[in-house]
Parts: sequence; structure tokens; C-alpha cells
Amino acid sequence: MNSLESYINNDIKPIKHTDTVADAQDIFVDFPYSHFPVTEEGVYIGCVGRDAVEFLKADALMNESRFHFERFFVRSSILWLDVLEVFAKSDANLVPVLDDKNAYLGYYELEDVIRFLQETPFMKEEGGTIILRKEVDQFSMSQVAQIVESNNAKVLGLFISDIANKKVEITLKISQSGMNEIIQTFRRYEYEIISEHQEDSYLNSLKERSDYLDKYLNI
Repeated sequence: MNSLESYINNDIKPIKHTDTVADAQDIFVDFPYSHFPVTEEGVYIGCVGRDAVEFLKADALMNESRFHFERFFVRSSILWLDVLEVFAKSDANLVPVLDDKNAYLGYYELEDVIRFLQETPFMKEEGGTIILRKEVDQFSMSQVAQIVESNNAKVLGLFISDIANKKVEITLKISQSGMNEIIQTFRRYEYEIISEHQEDSYLNSLKERSDYLDKYLNI
């Protein structure tokens, strides 16, 4: 799989601080970006948003509108999960990329980062997904991995999908081997199973008992 750096885009040159607001407006007319980078002599000075340029004077220079700039960016060496976090926090579909000396390198598009994510084993490899819930102070990633591997399966990916009311929600993807045994082991370790699984013998047993009770009460 290619590194995320191979997705750095330079198809559209950044807006220069000497360009007019009208020049920036033209970019947003032609392309569906929420923001676009502005540079001064090759140095990144911020992003201007689509909404912001609509209210600026068309003949004004971008340099005169610096207080409207947003200054989010990522480094070229950043991990892809951290890139996704910047996209989410900035509410943008484009994020500028800088090197360690703050030189502007290009930008990431959200669609490209999602495409990169889809090529990771977490998304690409066949397997089953389990969503668990447990008290924050009792949750252990090493324990989760141990439970999976003790049932002859492999962890393909794991992330914290929610934290609320002192409980953590874990989304776990595993190689599809012994799913029922893994689910029951998690229950023995007092993990709550949020997701539903056809292989879950515990839920199937409850359903059979419920069906039997309904049948008995309707006699």
C-alpha cells in the first residue's frame, strides 16, 4: 500500500497573498472545496474559507483579509488517523500539508484520505466487526487482543468509537474465526456486546426461550 504522502495534491496552485479576493472566489466556483490555502512567497499563511470570500470585496487583496484566515494544517510525516482528526476538527474537505520547516508542499483532499483508509487491512481484509462497551477504568486493549487471540483469531483493527457516562465503546475488527466463542469470552470478562451477530449463541438461546414462552402463553 502507498504511504499517505503519495496522496499530496498540487494540481491547483495555492492562492497568493497578492491575489485578489475575486481570484479566490473563482477557485471556489470551479472546485467544491470548503477552504483553500494562501501562501506568501511559498510560505503557508492560512486557509480562506468558501463562506468567508463571499462577503469580502472582490477587488481587495487577499493580504488585506488575513484575519479571515483559518490556520489548520498537517505535517507530511503525520499519521493518517491524525490527518482525519484535523479534517474533522476543521470541518474542511481540504487540508494543507507542510514540511518540518513549514514550507508548503500541497494539500490532502478528504476523498483521497478516505480512499487511503479503504486500502488499510481494517477496511479491506475480510473479517467480522464487534462493538463492545465497558467501564473506562476497566478497559484494556491488551486484554481485548488477548481474548481474540486466545480464540485463534487475529485483530485486524481496533479504535475507540465513543466515550460517554464513564463507559468506553470499542469497535473491533477480527479475522472471522470462532466468532461465537470470542463473543462469549468477552461476556465472561464482563464486556457488553453492542453489535448483533447471527453466530451469537447466547442471543439465539434467549430468542428461542422467548419464542417458546410466547407460544406457551398463546395456548
